[in-house]
Amino acid sequence: MRHLFAPAAALLSMVLVTQAASAAPHAGAQYAGFITTSVSTSNAYVGEPVTLTRVTAEDGSVAGARMYGTVTRVIKPGQGQPAQLQMTFTKLVLPSGATYAIDGVVTGMQAQTKNNALKEAGGAIAGMIVGNIIGKTIFHAATGIGGFLGAVGGYLIARNNRTNVTVPAGSAVRVSLRTVRRQAIR
Repeated sequence: MRHLFAPAAALLSMVLVTQAASAAPHAGAQYAGFITTSVSTSNAYVGEPVTLTRVTAEDGSVAGARMYGTVTRVIKPGQGQPAQLQMTFTKLVLPSGATYAIDGVVTGMQAQTKNNALKEAGGAIAGMIVGNIIGKTIFHAATGIGGFLGAVGGYLIARNNRTNVTVPAGSAVRVSLRTVRRQAIR
């Protein structure tokens, strides 16, 4: 008799695990997934499609889902203007095929920016050269104060010049669901 209960118990536990791994998503839930393509402020555009794979709920109720959305804001970097990249997710598809219309906002992502140190050093050197020329020509100063002031000014201008933001393919992205609505089966 005991050998009959073991398969039934195993089947019941598989059903419960499957149900837990595909429970219905809800507003306020936190998810994490991996972006399939690289997105950068250097070439991204509003409306560009983005996809997350291997999407998992923070509470473990969903695993292996896919999330679809678009880039909703791109601000290119410039003098004093940091780059900005915003994505919004609108569709969640569970492994079972159940589909939900969502309003998902990114709460965290593995974004990369380029190191600005070379540009800052170049700005300081260029500023020093220009400062020395101006100091010697206009003010007839031989002390190098023009070079020092030019180097500081060049560095500060280069330092204020911002760089692009890139989210490489395969990077983790965290999403919080504001609303969730189950879609009809077609």
